[in-house]
Amino acid sequence: MATHGKKYLEAAKQIDSTQTYPVGEAIALLKKTNYVKFDPTVEIHVRLGVDPRHADQMVRGVAMLPSGTGKEVKVLVFAQGEKASEAETAGADFVGLDDLIKQIEGDWIGFDVAIATPDVMGKVGRLGKKLGPRGLMPSPKAGTITFDLAKTIREVKAGRVEFKVDKTALLHIPAGKLSFSDEALHSNVSSIIDAVVRARPTGAKGTYIRSMVLSSTMSPSIRLDLSTTLFQK
Repeated sequence: MATHGKKYLEAAKQIDSTQTYPVGEAIALLKKTNYVKFDPTVEIHVRLGVDPRHADQMVRGVAMLPSGTGKEVKVLVFAQGEKASEAETAGADFVGLDDLIKQIEGDWIGFDVAIATPDVMGKVGRLGKKLGPRGLMPSPKAGTITFDLAKTIREVKAGRVEFKVDKTALLHIPAGKLSFSDEALHSNVSSIIDAVVRARPTGAKGTYIRSMVLSSTMSPSIRLDLSTTLFQK
């Protein structure tokens, strides 16, 4: 059984585990109980009332964070010809096709997001076993298979995050850095919640969002008050 250190336990004492908190209060409490000396990432964890084993209950989507993610995002683009030039102009960190495929097949993974134009997916598809388990495979549902490279690259660099439900019906989504202002974190969390609500699949029955918690790296979790953050049927 995992044990926690003294600082974690002291922080946990300041959080009422039987209570739920509005987003604003949760953010303030997260900052108050922070004890690490680095700038931790804030995350929102969502428990959904879906069964991911069924295709019509799979939850996947994209959220735009108005205040950004707080980290530099390395973008790789699979493209050729004019589209490769467009990607370079738009600020992609790595652009190419056969050369990049070869590097990735050799176990190089030096990027955070991969984007591809539809015409090269015949070649990129063979990287599924390498990139799929890492959540890096370009996908039309995530908007990362597109000819509109300039717009997509700008969005990814500015604060675009993808999310996908895991096999236990949980979502784990970064919402920025704890050093962000309360207002910046609040806007990011609100954007994520809106995106998750919009991503409700057709096969979801009953209560879609069962619980949400906010946490930062190595911190105790703070349960969010769903009645103040969303409306459920």
